[in-house]
Amino acid sequence: MKLHAVNAGHFKLDGGAMFGVVPKSIWNKVNPADENNMCSWALRCLLIEDGNRLILVDNGMGDKQDQKFFGYYYLHGNDTLAGSLKKLGYSYDDITDVVLTHLHFDHCGGSIKYNSDRTKLEPAFKNATFYCNEKHWEWAIHPNLREKASFLKENILPIKESGQLKFIDKNTELLPGFTFKEVNGHTEAMMLPVIEYKDTTIAYMADLVPSAGHIPIPYVMGYDMRPLETLKEKELILNEAAENNWTLFFEHDPQIECVRLEKTEKGVRKKESFKLSEI
Repeated sequence: MKLHAVNAGHFKLDGGAMFGVVPKSIWNKVNPADENNMCSWALRCLLIEDGNRLILVDNGMGDKQDQKFFGYYYLHGNDTLAGSLKKLGYSYDDITDVVLTHLHFDHCGGSIKYNSDRTKLEPAFKNATFYCNEKHWEWAIHPNLREKASFLKENILPIKESGQLKFIDKNTELLPGFTFKEVNGHTEAMMLPVIEYKDTTIAYMADLVPSAGHIPIPYVMGYDMRPLETLKEKELILNEAAENNWTLFFEHDPQIECVRLEKTEKGVRKKESFKLSEI
């Protein structure tokens, strides 16, 4: 098995929304905001090579939305998912499996594209099986008003219509040593891949801990549906990670790919940071 970080680009979100009740005087030191109070975030996905399988975890925003939509999120930088895959010698057609941690647009938007004449939506990964939690799927296709803007039907419904969708849950083992943790604070039944790799355990943190700046337990995003549940989930998983020397892989940190943790008087904190390729 071999793991690669693949960047699908960078975008911006409001810093206050990303750090919830944490004052700007604190979080601005971690991820400085621009003049519009927007901070830059990565769209970092994970690629797993294992035998004849090539598994992609999440896939960024994609490129099918209109200019107005992307104007809200300030896409910037030169990284694209296609470009990042190409650097590794792969294309979309080589992907055999796509794992979707959840169906917010910045995690699954790249799943679906327009056909050549933009008359029909179709899977961007034509040879892949897509995996999603069934409880989360139902949550996403019948969205609450607060989360509705994050669940875009054009990103979601064509996956099932293609016949390429399979449901997973917390008991699924996608490969030997490739399992999941289910968390419900950010959104219903978000799936966190946990992968035994070389001499460590890689935990793909998705939006439970979107960046290294979110490691302190109270640093919970304003986007979370159940913030008190997020507190409990973070405490359990981060303590487990610190005790067992796990590697945390961040989807949205603009600079830091991975960290290991340690317990301090202030709680669990970052011990060291490094790139996935350094493992």
